[in-house]
Amino acid sequence: MTFDFDNMLQTIKDKQWALADIDWEAPGAELITDEQRPALKAFMADLVWIENIGARGFAALAQKAPTPTIKEIYQYFHAEEQKHANAELALMRRWGMLENDEWPEPNVNVRMAAQMLDRFGDDSPLSTLAPLISMLECALDGALVKFLLEEVQDPLCHEVFKHINSDESRHIVVDFQVLDVIGASSMSKILIRSAGALKPQLLFGLLVYIPLLNKMRDNIVAMGLSEKRLFNAAKRFITNGERGRYTKRIPEYHVFKAHAQMTINRAHPYHRLVADPLVRITDRLPKRLVGDRLPTWARELTHEPVAK
Repeated sequence: MTFDFDNMLQTIKDKQWALADIDWEAPGAELITDEQRPALKAFMADLVWIENIGARGFAALAQKAPTPTIKEIYQYFHAEEQKHANAELALMRRWGMLENDEWPEPNVNVRMAAQMLDRFGDDSPLSTLAPLISMLECALDGALVKFLLEEVQDPLCHEVFKHINSDESRHIVVDFQVLDVIGASSMSKILIRSAGALKPQLLFGLLVYIPLLNKMRDNIVAMGLSEKRLFNAAKRFITNGERGRYTKRIPEYHVFKAHAQMTINRAHPYHRLVADPLVRITDRLPKRLVGDRLPTWARELTHEPVAK
């Protein structure tokens, strides 16, 4: 049965919400303890930047969308990911983690990922970007957000993430339906698209992506997230992909599937031989090599309760 993207677009329009809909002064901020505030601040900072990276990814996908309807859906998703980042920034302000117009500082891996996506995202083929965004949304957003709701007692946090989770559920549905659309192309077209990803930029992207995912995996496990939760998040990517009729025809899907399986298995030699050394190398990179400049789209971060 063909998926109804037009109906999904209308649902997305009907489900829009704004920061102005939230009562940011409601009671509950005092439930954040001084003990949990430092780790929670670092956790939220990572989450804010992951949302922004997702937003930039959807902006790139919109340029390559196979139909006008899917393009418009991606444009909404781009705006929604930015809205999620802004809502999380507002929560940080509510909890006394940021002063005045202070922004959370991205760690070196997040900074490199943002710069890489800004430089090469628009030139990456749809068959590479689509499974990448799908995997990040399943393995990071799903695990991170659920863990946050277990750790934080502030009722307003739960209200905000009820909206965010609703949006993300639609993102994931569309992500995998688009993968199936891509996979339904002729095999020659699929192979040509995949061959288009074999550029020097791909190697650079992997050198950024691998330590980003591995460092975040270890950070959230250190905060108390169970290995089982991470396994389930990665398994969701694999299960949704396998459910599709044509997704398995996309070579890049299998690459991300294999990487997801290695990432959640801490005993796999991949960690000792590849991922952990890359994390150590990036941790030691001088800041001048990474650069202080953030992409222009990061300027759209705001904690203000704007109406759209």
